[in-house]
Amino acid sequence: AMAPAKLLHPALWVVKDHDTTIFLFGTFHLLKPGLTFLAGPLAKALDQSGELVTEVVDPAGSETQKALLSRATLPQGQTLRALMPEKQRAEYEALLARIPLNPAVLDRYKPWYAAVVLSSLPLLKAGLDPKSGAEVALSTNVEARHVPHSALETADYQLGLFDSLPNDLQMSFLASVMRDYDKIAPEIDGLVDAWGHGDAEGLAKAMNAEMDDPRLEQVLLIQRNKNWAAWVRDRLTKPGTVFVAVGAGHLAGKGSVQAQLAAAGITATRVQ
Repeated sequence: AMAPAKLLHPALWVVKDHDTTIFLFGTFHLLKPGLTFLAGPLAKALDQSGELVTEVVDPAGSETQKALLSRATLPQGQTLRALMPEKQRAEYEALLARIPLNPAVLDRYKPWYAAVVLSSLPLLKAGLDPKSGAEVALSTNVEARHVPHSALETADYQLGLFDSLPNDLQMSFLASVMRDYDKIAPEIDGLVDAWGHGDAEGLAKAMNAEMDDPRLEQVLLIQRNKNWAAWVRDRLTKPGTVFVAVGAGHLAGKGSVQAQLAAAGITATRVQ
């Protein structure tokens, strides 16, 4: 028989006025199978929501594939390894040999995409799976009830954020992933543990420690948090109950969505 799913208790916040309720839930896009969090106040919140809103609707869909092709591929005639200084190239080839991953697989991609791929490999190897990610459980739940599911962003917009990074920043992003490669899987265990215990502060500390470069943080975290806080403010002008689920790092620490809302005089209250 299958082992019963392990129940986690991640944090949940709510923003409300007289006719609008907006739940804010921080997710992990990849998780190990056999975990569940659909219980208690969180399950109740999802049940009473008339809409689910996530970062993108179908992260593995054809839209993402199309966007990757246009955004992540190097111009004809360029290869990733040829862009690297000799020392970095040697370190990169040594890491790929150890993984092992054929360097040809990533040669046609820009440094930012190589960094994204390399940062997810240890997670996949450790048994984390996008199919077990929090968004999948949420979207499966609302689909079964024919509740609409919409997105804050598009795949093209998300990939465009990375693509807008200057080349030196893309290279240092890749270098930091290479340097921390062996820490990625052990660290994610600690993060998921903090998340599952609803330890928002611990999660914030650990996640912010991982953001090496303030420019990276500005583009990938802070600016998007501002956009989403503006979305919440706007949504409060329309009645209804909405369940918003975004990566847990966006709802933790300084510059979080809740902090941006607070700056606009809007309070997010923790309900789980």
